[in-house]
Amino acid sequence: MPEEERLVEERLVEERLGAVFAAAGAEGALHAVDIDGPGEAGCRPDEPVVVASVFKVLLVLEFTRQSEAGQLDPRERVRVGADRRLGGWGTGGCLDDVELSLRDLAHFAMAVSDNTAADLLMERVGQDTVALLAGELGLANTRIVGGPRQLLESMLAEVGARDEREFAAVFPTLSPERVRALGVHDPARTNASTPRDMTRLLRMVWRDEAGPPRACAQVRDLMARQVFRHRLPAGFGDGVRVTAKTGTLPGLHNEVGVAEFPDGGRYAVAVFARTPDLVANHTQTDVAIGAAARTAVDLLRASRSGHPVRPGVMRPGV
Repeated sequence: MPEEERLVEERLVEERLGAVFAAAGAEGALHAVDIDGPGEAGCRPDEPVVVASVFKVLLVLEFTRQSEAGQLDPRERVRVGADRRLGGWGTGGCLDDVELSLRDLAHFAMAVSDNTAADLLMERVGQDTVALLAGELGLANTRIVGGPRQLLESMLAEVGARDEREFAAVFPTLSPERVRALGVHDPARTNASTPRDMTRLLRMVWRDEAGPPRACAQVRDLMARQVFRHRLPAGFGDGVRVTAKTGTLPGLHNEVGVAEFPDGGRYAVAVFARTPDLVANHTQTDVAIGAAARTAVDLLRASRSGHPVRPGVMRPGV
């Protein structure tokens, strides 16, 4: 394809994807790739983004790699007491102490995005090793500065709260500008990446190139256990298997995952959306994430079939 024609098609794709987010009152950055081919589609795919809980994919991958290498015993028991709980889903919401294995921590971190489980798992595998793994896999624009506890402590310090209870009382009084100025909203100061880096990570996991095949298979299995189905999966039909991981902060709505079609087609998608409203739940944006992902994948499938992108034409891949 001539360079000029390629650039025109890329612009059309970016405009089409941008319009999906704009219709929901949001801004988005997205990248999608054909796992088994050269096709890609995107909207600001190289924009630095806050990953939030999406970082848990990299964390769990490091855990499975260490497990396969015999560096740790996945059955090792961990006690989760009141002093370790960070609140939220899973073990963080327990009223009593619980004990579980490292591999069950990985399960909760992926299935319900359990921050307490992820924090304990990060402590065991090592923050530095997770950061080094990103470099090893060629994720040049991905940075890991800490786990959930470190990020929570940074927010407490920035607003002058002594503990989570005080933070919960102070946070609603903060102006939108003050909230957006927090380090957790700044890709330069928190765990961050780009949509393109995240699809590279997923592609490597699905192709058994991110570590030993058994380690990659475990990551795929754990991602498949995620209970949240309101973003990427909502954009695809029942016949399409979608394996994904969410990431959410007030005003930030993310999900990365892989859509696998009955005909064998596999597509990695990473979507990062921002909304003016500083809320964790924004239904229109969640729907837009699924719609944008499906639009990008349909374009890839149409291109794979030899149908180029044309203005005003959308040929869905089925």
